[in-house]
Amino acid sequence: MLFNSNIFLFVFLPVAIAGYYLSAHYFGSAMAKVWLCVASFIFYGWWNPVFLVLLVGSIAFNYALSVFLKETEQESSRSQTALLVFGVAANLLLLFFYKYLFPLLGFLHDLGWTEIDYGSIMLPIGISFFTFTQIGYLIDCREGIVRERGLLNYVLFVTFFPHLIAGPILHNREIMPQFADRETFRFKTENLASGLTLFALGLAKKVLLADSIAPWAESGFANVAGLPLFHAWSVAIAYSMQLYFDFSGYSDMAIGLGIMFGVKLPLNFNSPYKSSSIIEFWQRWHMTLTRYLTLLLYNPMSLAIARRRQARGLPSGKQVAITPRSFAINVVYPTMTTMFLAGLWHGAGLQYIVYGVLHGTYLSVNHAWRMFRAKRPRSTEAQAAVWVRIWSNVWPVALTFLAVLVAQIFFRANSTADAMQLLAGMIGMNGTGLPLTIPINNVQYLGVLKEPLLNANIFVVGLREVYNSATLPLITNSMLGIGLMIIVFATPNVYQIMGPSSPALNKVKPSSWTWPSWKPSVGWAVTVAILLYVSSIYFYRAARFLYFQF
Repeated sequence: MLFNSNIFLFVFLPVAIAGYYLSAHYFGSAMAKVWLCVASFIFYGWWNPVFLVLLVGSIAFNYALSVFLKETEQESSRSQTALLVFGVAANLLLLFFYKYLFPLLGFLHDLGWTEIDYGSIMLPIGISFFTFTQIGYLIDCREGIVRERGLLNYVLFVTFFPHLIAGPILHNREIMPQFADRETFRFKTENLASGLTLFALGLAKKVLLADSIAPWAESGFANVAGLPLFHAWSVAIAYSMQLYFDFSGYSDMAIGLGIMFGVKLPLNFNSPYKSSSIIEFWQRWHMTLTRYLTLLLYNPMSLAIARRRQARGLPSGKQVAITPRSFAINVVYPTMTTMFLAGLWHGAGLQYIVYGVLHGTYLSVNHAWRMFRAKRPRSTEAQAAVWVRIWSNVWPVALTFLAVLVAQIFFRANSTADAMQLLAGMIGMNGTGLPLTIPINNVQYLGVLKEPLLNANIFVVGLREVYNSATLPLITNSMLGIGLMIIVFATPNVYQIMGPSSPALNKVKPSSWTWPSWKPSVGWAVTVAILLYVSSIYFYRAARFLYFQF
């Protein structure tokens, strides 16, 4: 079931909320949890009921394993580790089967290594998210930091429908205690008001903004060969804006839906394109994935390196001298490995690996810049001219966005070859593609240029030909892309608009803008109603969220 659908907005959501709070009021919190679990299963199974079996089986397996981990806490550490390795391996094998096995078999068939073409298999929506969530839970069970272990709370933790399909990736320590708190199940009008506002803003991002620019991005990536300079740039920027508003819109809706049920979800998106470095970008983009990768991949690798150095009697941690060799071992290696696996998680194609390697390289260079460059005194920076200070704030953001844009081309392209063709267009290898056609009725405004341009035959006679040419779509979609970039770079994000009323678990830095700021009022109620109504008009496009495929 899609958030951007009439069945969800006008049937499922009102029934789910009403049943949840009525169950809590008349039958207690346990019945409200059961109601919400059933609603979440219906939500997940609406698209394809067959995959409910997979979800239920995954939950049953991981919960049973968590019980075994609990019961063997007093046994040897080796047996606990063996159980954990078995559980993580089983989860990863399930993920490998659905996401990587058939693409790998197809690749081997194309190489001629096998005569059998196995085709493809339908990927269950959200499999990466509920699998990663449960792997994190098993690791926490092994570390002995899980406090809430009830089956009902666990099922609700995994299946809670706002995050089930595309995140955020939840941690049991921040969510399961909320399900154990009776206050969570008490209806509060402020929760409904703030949640509905955030949901409406996220829905508008998705339906009115992301889906408006999506056709241009999709048509461009479907026909990358020979794209000229301006066309190629407009396609790349169109996709970056589509991804931004699509993903941030989903994250907003998920957090808004969560607080409608009294549950605060972690922030997952915080104006990442405003970042002044790649390190900062990953602190703002898919924030729960960054946290997950850091805790479960990067930190263990760094710790293992430190322990090996200690075993050899070498200094470790902050005592290690910063040299190119130590930097490569302690920073580059875990960074590149983590981002390589992050790219591979997003998909089985080579283009996803390139995406991960690019970001690993970006992060390594960023860390090297911070460690090895000579830092300017703050007093010197403060005494610089105003335009110098402005430029010093602008160029890091522009450079970071450019780096992200290049990586996103591989993230979206159908193949690495397609990505390279688009990049070739962006550096002008296919010409500039400046529009050479304008409506004939605008010729009168050209003055002395009228005759030379007419003699050059660059005008199209009549408006119909102009509308059917590539000129007008290029101009209109470029203007739309520029408008979306202005929103991204020059306006506060929705959590800054919500201010202290933001329902996310973690807060964001307040904006310098004093308007617009949210508060329960008639004006905001009307605004939310208008956003929901206008968005619902465009539900016929029914575009899936980009991160559903992961």
